[in-house]
Amino acid sequence: MSEQLRAAIVQDDDTGRVLMLGWMDEEALALTRSSGLVHFFSRSRQQLWQKGETSGNALHVVEVTLDCDEDAILVRARADGPTCHDGSTSCFTPWLWRKILQREALAAPESYVASSLTSGTAFLARKVGEEAVETVVAALSEDDDRFVSEAADLWFHLLMLLRSRGVDPADLEDELRRREK
Repeated sequence: MSEQLRAAIVQDDDTGRVLMLGWMDEEALALTRSSGLVHFFSRSRQQLWQKGETSGNALHVVEVTLDCDEDAILVRARADGPTCHDGSTSCFTPWLWRKILQREALAAPESYVASSLTSGTAFLARKVGEEAVETVVAALSEDDDRFVSEAADLWFHLLMLLRSRGVDPADLEDELRRREK
């Protein structure tokens, strides 16, 4: 096979969740197989790199599989910590969670997200309680538009509460999967 880059999809071995997509050339693939740690080829830096070499959040290889055409790679791995540079379990996080992380990082004083997170867990827990009551009232006595609006507020504030506690929404999904067994 010629020296080409192949898409490498990294999947959590325990949950099946897609963690990230990177690019591998033959050398990155060989290093990944021989070292047991995931390596990629950086297209922007034009060099090899090991996932986690700066963050400490390495990906430990469980299995490497090529697709039928050998032009894509699936890596099943176990992560030492968050895979995404933004601190999320996966680089494929829901839009709203990504927005919360972005606004937290900007820390603009006029940002509702940043100021709410700064206000702390107790503040956000009260907001979740308030929004939960408003959602229940809307579900029982208001039209669908109002119910959707209140449910969106509840969802948003629950995600903010998770962030204030340092809990990734993926942890909730993992808990629900455990309960299914």
